[in-house]
Amino acid sequence: MALGKTTVRVVNLGRISYGQALQVQQKHVRQHLDKSSEVPNTLLLCEHYPVYTIGIRQAQYPAKEEERLKSLGAEFFRTNRGGLITFHGPGQLVCYPILDLGCFKKSVRWYVCELEKTVIRLCNKFGIKAATSSDTGVWVGNNKICAIGIHCGRYITSHGIALNCNTDMRWFDNIVPCGIVGKGVTSLSLELGREVTTPEATPRLLESFSETFNCHMLPDKDGT
Repeated sequence: MALGKTTVRVVNLGRISYGQALQVQQKHVRQHLDKSSEVPNTLLLCEHYPVYTIGIRQAQYPAKEEERLKSLGAEFFRTNRGGLITFHGPGQLVCYPILDLGCFKKSVRWYVCELEKTVIRLCNKFGIKAATSSDTGVWVGNNKICAIGIHCGRYITSHGIALNCNTDMRWFDNIVPCGIVGKGVTSLSLELGREVTTPEATPRLLESFSETFNCHMLPDKDGT
C-alpha cells in the first residue's frame, strides 16, 4: 500500500507525570472519535517522573506488589495498553502517537511493525544495530532498548514507545521488565559509552518516524 504524505503534529509535553500525560492522550483520542471537526494526527513526546505501569494482563500484579513498587518512590498505574509491566522515568524518551490509522493503513499489526522499524532506524542513526525478536519491543542483543505497548480502538491509536536514552537503569532491577525472564535492558548511553539525552535523541526519532510512516512532521508547542 502506498502511503500518502499525511501531516503529523508534534507536541512536546516536556517532563510530565504519567497521569497528566494519560489525560492528554485521552483528550486527543476523544477528539478523533467525536469527529466534530478535523483532528490532526499527533505525536505526544515527553519524559515521565518515575512510574511503573502495567498493561491489560494485570492478574500477576496484586495490591501488595503495587504497594511495594510505590514504596520505592515511584507511581503505579494500571492501563489499557498491551504488554506487562515496565518503568518510565527521567532519561527515557516516551512517544505517544495519537493517530487515525485510516490515514495510513487500517492494520494494528502493520502499525506495531512500523513503530519497531522507526526505533530500529533511529538506533541505526546512532550506529547501534537493533532488531526485533519473538518478544515485544526493540532489542540490542538480549537487552531491550525500547518498550512498545499500544492501545487501538476504532483504529485510533494511543500509548506507544519508550526509548531508554540515559535512564537510571536501576529502576528496572525491581521488576521483570515486560514480564520477559532471562533478558535485560539497555539504553543509548550504555550502548555508546557516553551520555545520550532525550533532547539529542528527539530529532532522530522524528526523522525516523517521518521516514518510516512517510509523513510530514509539524512542530506545535501549544497543542495539548
